[in-house]
Amino acid sequence: MQRIRLRYTKRGRLRFTSHRDFQRAFERALRRAEVPMAYSAGFTPHPKVSYANAAPTGTGSEAEYLEIALTAERDPDTLRELLDESMPVGLDIIDAVEARTSGLADRLTASVWELRLDGVAPEDAERAVAAFNAAESVEVQRMAKNGRRTFDARPAVADLETLSPLADRPTDQACAILRLVVRHVTPAVRPDDVLSGLRAVADLAPPVAAAVTRLAQGLFDEETGTVTDPLAPDREAAETAHRTVAEAAAAKAPA
Repeated sequence: MQRIRLRYTKRGRLRFTSHRDFQRAFERALRRAEVPMAYSAGFTPHPKVSYANAAPTGTGSEAEYLEIALTAERDPDTLRELLDESMPVGLDIIDAVEARTSGLADRLTASVWELRLDGVAPEDAERAVAAFNAAESVEVQRMAKNGRRTFDARPAVADLETLSPLADRPTDQACAILRLVVRHVTPAVRPDDVLSGLRAVADLAPPVAAAVTRLAQGLFDEETGTVTDPLAPDREAAETAHRTVAEAAAAKAPA
């Protein structure tokens, strides 16, 4: 059984696609592309697809991940192209590797987010970010299944900074851009929780809903503060295997 790991996006209006909607679209794409899927056992078999840490509905993403199990081997790049052609524009399959290591979900320990705050002056955002970063704790509230829950959002935030406004936006329209690196902890701290924290510590309240996009997710490097590519170990393992095969073939070749 071959396992393939895929990276996909949620762009434009399709950021409002729910995870269940994406599942339906992806399973249709698997059928259109005639992917030799492995299925679960039981009375209602399902294609073996494992989703990892999907972004909330309403947020864009450049870094969503899943894994599929196949009954026959396929070239990852060719498979990616076939699936991408079968998916709606905006739900794009942008990377594929053969799974040669374990624990993809364990390597998704942090996310990098971009938050676009229309109607917020950059200097106001800078003051709010400085107040958030200086705070030892930032309590926020969120509605949960068992009622309203209060928790500290500050420890999960590894980095929060303001970026230069987008060059293609009108200069007479206020717009602040934030870059957020948040660790995946329990309870999960989402971008909207950080926005609630900015409101709590600095009374920053954007007049319109923030446009939120996940730029990356992967293993968080505490020393550098960066989020690494979770598919890199599989690529490295594939390269090592190819080198080993090439060296073995060279050694057997007549002198």
